[in-house]
Amino acid sequence: MPQVTSLSNAVAALRAGGVIAYPTEGVWGLGCDPDNDAAVAHLLRLKQRDPAKGLILVAASIEQFTPWLEGLPLELHAPLVSTWPGPHTWLVPDNGRTHALVRGAHHCVALRVSDHPGVVALCEAFGGPLVSTSANRAGEPSALSADEVREAFGDELDAIVEGALGGLDRPSTIRDLVSGRVLRA
Repeated sequence: MPQVTSLSNAVAALRAGGVIAYPTEGVWGLGCDPDNDAAVAHLLRLKQRDPAKGLILVAASIEQFTPWLEGLPLELHAPLVSTWPGPHTWLVPDNGRTHALVRGAHHCVALRVSDHPGVVALCEAFGGPLVSTSANRAGEPSALSADEVREAFGDELDAIVEGALGGLDRPSTIRDLVSGRVLRA
């Protein structure tokens, strides 16, 4: 069973195509390299998640999302800048940068710049955004501790990053950037 590990071991697991668990603002998350289709497919199988639903990408800074924001009209940058970093996920029109398994059946990609120190350190050490989805099987409650992650996934993960949750009592808000519509409050 994976033990809680250091940031460097988690980054090595990510670079090797692994799936890791880590604390976020409100719940424990599962993550992998969003550019590694085999890792994303493995994460989806672990979660038993419908690939059509898509996944969220989390970053340490808005600059880490530059490739995903290329071509976005300047007026649409204002909501991103005003709410990031923080627990705000935006559905941004995909410019062709996002892998199909991350995007799912959508024409948008879900992006969040975190203010959680552990997530920021993980993304900075990795050198870019990560997939970020709740650490649970589809339909089950999200893990709130490393012990719950181990109970849910046993030996199926490549690393569990040490750290504490950020104190938010729910997952991030999700909004459509173009329409402003709230999909998850």
